[in-house]
Amino acid sequence: MNTKKLNISKTLLAVVMGSALVCGSAMAESTTNTAGEKIDSSMNKVGNYMDDSAITAKVKAALVDHENIKSTDISVKTDKSVVTLSGFVESQAQAEQAVTVAKGVEGVASVSDKLHVRDGKDTTAKGYAGDTATTSEVKAKLLADDIVPSRKVKVETTDGVVQLSGTVDSSAQSDRAESIAKAIDGVKSVKNDLKVK
Repeated sequence: MNTKKLNISKTLLAVVMGSALVCGSAMAESTTNTAGEKIDSSMNKVGNYMDDSAITAKVKAALVDHENIKSTDISVKTDKSVVTLSGFVESQAQAEQAVTVAKGVEGVASVSDKLHVRDGKDTTAKGYAGDTATTSEVKAKLLADDIVPSRKVKVETTDGVVQLSGTVDSSAQSDRAESIAKAIDGVKSVKNDLKVK
């Protein structure tokens, strides 16, 4: 009878060990597949980032090479092959040319035009000083506000047009920042380029 129990125990032990080996092997294969998928996903993200960086560089080069576009005041950003042009240009024709040039660059899926036309009336030192004072006042008001995360908001003023950029946590914060800027004396308009996370 002891021999019978011993044989049953050995058989049971063999079945348990075999099951453990099969399960362990399956789990290892599953983990390997998951790790491989994560690596593939990361490589795709890196590839997309590199593609976007290359597109941005090509668009900037094309704008610099174009004789009728003052590209120093144009910011170029690319996300998933969509190019965003922001900043200031001298005329609507220049804005349209910049968009056309960007659309002509290989790899560009579409172009988002966030360009503003400068008001050419006030390009004196007084105008610059006024813009600097306006920027400082907007920044001070944002800093004093409890709703807007002012350290994440960039403020630029050109010819009385305030441009807000950066990231905020909600559309309420974006709207609040815009209304604060609009309430400042000397602000002609506000270009709200704030992105909500």
